[in-house]
Amino acid sequence: MYELELTTQQRLLKDTLNELGRSVIRPQSLAWDRTKSIDEEFLGRFYGMSQSLRGDDNPLQDFNEGPKKRDPNKPSNTNRTAAVGAEELAWADAAIMLCLPGPGLGGPPVRASGTPEQRERFFSIFRDMSDALRWGAYGLTEPGAGSDVSAIRTTCRKDGDHWLLNGRKCYITNGARASWTVIFATMDPALGRAGHRAFVVEKGTPGFSVGKIEDKMGLRANETAELVLEDCRVPAANLLGGEEQYQSKEGFMTAMKTFDNTRPLVAAMACGIGRAAYEYARDFVKANYVLGRPIPRYAALAERLARMGRGLEAARALVWKSVWMADMSQPNAKEASMAKAAAGQAAIRACIDAIEICGAHGALATEHALLEKWFRDIKVYDIFEGTGQIQRVVISKRLVTDLRAF
Repeated sequence: MYELELTTQQRLLKDTLNELGRSVIRPQSLAWDRTKSIDEEFLGRFYGMSQSLRGDDNPLQDFNEGPKKRDPNKPSNTNRTAAVGAEELAWADAAIMLCLPGPGLGGPPVRASGTPEQRERFFSIFRDMSDALRWGAYGLTEPGAGSDVSAIRTTCRKDGDHWLLNGRKCYITNGARASWTVIFATMDPALGRAGHRAFVVEKGTPGFSVGKIEDKMGLRANETAELVLEDCRVPAANLLGGEEQYQSKEGFMTAMKTFDNTRPLVAAMACGIGRAAYEYARDFVKANYVLGRPIPRYAALAERLARMGRGLEAARALVWKSVWMADMSQPNAKEASMAKAAAGQAAIRACIDAIEICGAHGALATEHALLEKWFRDIKVYDIFEGTGQIQRVVISKRLVTDLRAF
């Protein structure tokens, strides 16, 4: 049975981020959305504070360490702590979670697949950011490939002690400002996964450039960029895991398994946005209706609020189970996809219900624009890190595999 109780450190993190979200982040949220940016000085101060709050559960303390077996006498709480923090930050403003300095989504594949030398080289730049903030990024999605990884068309070809990469990546979080980006490419699309390779491409590498910065519907304060690779010469030392890593199918799959850690965090963020909309609608109903009165419309409002709450609680339970399994070093691909699929849909429904409950009050993007902003922000949570449809494919395949074991 997975653990439902928060540790003292996690409760402190949750309470502190909630208060900061209420008093500091939300008052600036709409301005960030309009200007499409968050001040880097604020990000630096907030980043330092958030890392100190995580204490012993802070993954920044052992960046250079690779995946390791769990010590039964010292259970990990890293993924659970990250999920708690992700939900609270998204409750305040989802964009700030994605804007925080650090390796970001590029961190898990480097940690899981990188050699000790690569982990030291690429993670060491984040240990001290007193001089400048730094970001990492994850480059998988292409104009014609995202959820279907086998469809990537960015090519790689060995050329002496370098690799030549050609292609385009799109919708890359923090792509323009990242110090390095994990780029997925293929030696030959006909080879399928056997031809896939992952590289750490550093900013300033010849042939590596930033295309357009996306103008998005939601999460507007977070930078999302197109990356262009034109005969990009990447040193062979930047092939993630080294040549031997790709002698078997497992090499590429190790890099892809990082989704099992990141999908629950995306789901936790969706729960945060959905919870914000739910609480907004709940408070609106409390201020304007007496639900105890025998009026059919009031009963319908009460039922809607109950449905919103049920959906979000169920999604959070799936998130917590999946991150607990990750902390226990248990395979959690099915549970991670369940959490991602459930949370995205529950939060979207919560935002829609909140707008409809509040009526014109909720739909007007004026003094109550936060609800409208959450409605714009939430849609992508059923898309990135694998669409809801892809999650259901993963879940069904895992369920069938489990059934065959009986």
